[in-house]
Amino acid sequence: MRKAVLKPRTDASADPSRALVTGAGTVKTSAAQEPLRKILPRMVSHSELRELLCSADAVCFDVDSTVIREEGIDELAKFCGVEAAVSEMTRRAMGGALPFRDALTERLALIQPSREQVQRLLAEHPPHLTPGIRELVSRLQERNVQVFLISGGFRSIVEHVAAKLNIPTTNVFANRLKFYFNGEYAGFDEMQPTAESGGKGKVIRFLKDKFHFKKIIMIGDGATDLEACPPADAFIGFGGNVIRQQVKTNAKWYITDFVELLRELEE
Repeated sequence: MRKAVLKPRTDASADPSRALVTGAGTVKTSAAQEPLRKILPRMVSHSELRELLCSADAVCFDVDSTVIREEGIDELAKFCGVEAAVSEMTRRAMGGALPFRDALTERLALIQPSREQVQRLLAEHPPHLTPGIRELVSRLQERNVQVFLISGGFRSIVEHVAAKLNIPTTNVFANRLKFYFNGEYAGFDEMQPTAESGGKGKVIRFLKDKFHFKKIIMIGDGATDLEACPPADAFIGFGGNVIRQQVKTNAKWYITDFVELLRELEE
């Protein structure tokens, strides 16, 4: 049977009802949205950043190499036997040298992951939480701060991570793999904002519009996280798993251990 006649569907975690703007973890993007600015509108002092963290309505975390120690797509590539080529593309994408959608398309074309391979990866090699993240998320939730996971990775993996952190799936924004009914790879949902450069900023703008958050913090290790501020009110660079020089250089607040943020919230 040829693939061309098979009808693709999204991964096992997908729910067609989420395709609406009001659905869980999905944002419908529009070309009419104003372009995201990639620099802070003004200089923000370190003390102001600390105050923003302590008074934030919501905190958004990147997932790969931030909330978890691995890059999910690299782990999937390793599991599927194409690790070297995919890791180099990831490095270029996270450093800002390659448009994210191009990098995602090229990497997935190399990996061609089946539904079974994704499920086996989670069962046999589940992602490892970064030390301190469980305590940090718990502390934020105790303060009634909404915690979101915004990832250029795959929803099936990110939802697995969210469950470990008691983050509802409605607070997860990530890419969706598509499979044919026989389980073979059929592409990815290109309508997700996280599938393109600037997508994380679009998610944050959506959160502000929907929930009327006044202060949102973005925390992550990569260029796609840095460029989400604005519309995020502050960005905190994280280098506890891997250091991206562009992020380290441009972040007003750069940490390598989540304990530093925990201390700020406990003072």
